[in-house]
Amino acid sequence: MTTGPLTSISAGTTAGADDPGIVNRLTDWAVSLMETLGGPGAGLAVALENLFPPIPSEVILPLAGFTASQGSLGLLSVVLWTTAGSVVGALGLYLVGAAIGRERLRRIVVRTPLARLEDLDRAETWFARHGTLAVLLGRLIPIVRSLISVPAGVERMRLGRFVALTAIGSAVWNSTLVLLGYVLGEQWHAVEGVMGNYQSGVVVVVGVLVAWYVLHAVVTRRATQPPRHTRSR
Repeated sequence: MTTGPLTSISAGTTAGADDPGIVNRLTDWAVSLMETLGGPGAGLAVALENLFPPIPSEVILPLAGFTASQGSLGLLSVVLWTTAGSVVGALGLYLVGAAIGRERLRRIVVRTPLARLEDLDRAETWFARHGTLAVLLGRLIPIVRSLISVPAGVERMRLGRFVALTAIGSAVWNSTLVLLGYVLGEQWHAVEGVMGNYQSGVVVVVGVLVAWYVLHAVVTRRATQPPRHTRSR
């Protein structure tokens, strides 16, 4: 990586660590992209974050805000490019959902243990009524912010609406994290801890909902099974 203003940022985050760890390796990678490409590099990093959720936006976006506070990148440029990257990444997952399609999804559900077409029908009905709000607010929730694009594609939400909702929700999320990094300066990495707690809470809620669904499916299946005939003695 060539020497430049951003290189010192990367060095500062890893200094004194025997093992840089995944966060610092991702930081180095994001720094390299931004140093090489500027704002578009930040946008590319966020696009990949949408496609591969293990790449944490709570690292990339505050770091981009910090670099903007150092004068290496323009603040408005960072927000615009990262929002564009979010839309591009979301479109990739939308196309995955569109490629799966409603009929293929139904065939998958039929073959999946504990999954029921009735539940899928209810989910489709819910998305038809609340899909606009789900896509908009889903961009503000870790994990969901990436995955919400898939059902939008399956249900073939109008592309123009999907792009507009994704851009608005992403602009709010990205601006918040970028501005936090900008304001916190060298303490930008503190955002990761706060957002990590937020994401952990989301994971717990999702886990509880999945456990409830599995339990409900098991109970429902047993209740609908015909009684076994007892042998006559």
